Amino acid sequence: MADNELAYLQGMDTVAFFRPLSKAKEMEGQLLPWQTSLSFDPQRDSDTNQTKDGVVTTSSSVETDFEVEFINNTSSIADMMYDSLFDGIKLEGWIVYRNRRNAEGKYFAWYMQVTVSEDSNDNDPDDNSTRDTTFSVSGTPKRGWLELPQDAQEQIDYIFHGLGKVTDEDAQGGGTSWRDGDAGTNAPDTGSKPSEPKSVAAAPTADGAKVTAK
Repeated sequence: MADNELAYLQGMDTVAFFRPLSKAKEMEGQLLPWQTSLSFDPQRDSDTNQTKDGVVTTSSSVETDFEVEFINNTSSIADMMYDSLFDGIKLEGWIVYRNRRNAEGKYFAWYMQVTVSEDSNDNDPDDNSTRDTTFSVSGTPKRGWLELPQDAQEQIDYIFHGLGKVTDEDAQGGGTSWRDGDAGTNAPDTGSKPSEPKSVAAAPTADGAKVTAK
């Protein structure tokens, strides 16, 4: 990417998805609803030893701190956090950056395999119930690019709908989402006319004859 195409990344467009590792063949990754904060902190500790030939630096393996805060809710993925904490169920986790895409239209993401190590729940009387979930990350997080399945996209951003019925065959109800290059669009009149309405009941004329409206 050229310098003049640089774009800043916003926290509100950085979201976490999860799925039980054992169900990778059965279900898509699920967005954790109502996230309020996401912290991702990979780090590597290093140490130095003084030798007769100078200083030698040694490094440990990468360790990753991963934490998500969200408004407590009744989603299956929120309940799954407790399953991971109490039963040691391993989860797949993705951090998806929705405003960073490659030429193929895929989103930049981090992928991890995690288990929940702590799940703190606060319940103030004048506020929403909130949870702060901390994860233990197995191995090293992996970088890559992914597609957002339609269900996942609709969870985090509603799509444009037309006035028609939303069906399996027409998920946008006859509408078409705005695209780059649509600004200023106003196609000239081709001379075609809307289809004529169906005939309505006959109406009497002044002399009593009935004329069918077209």
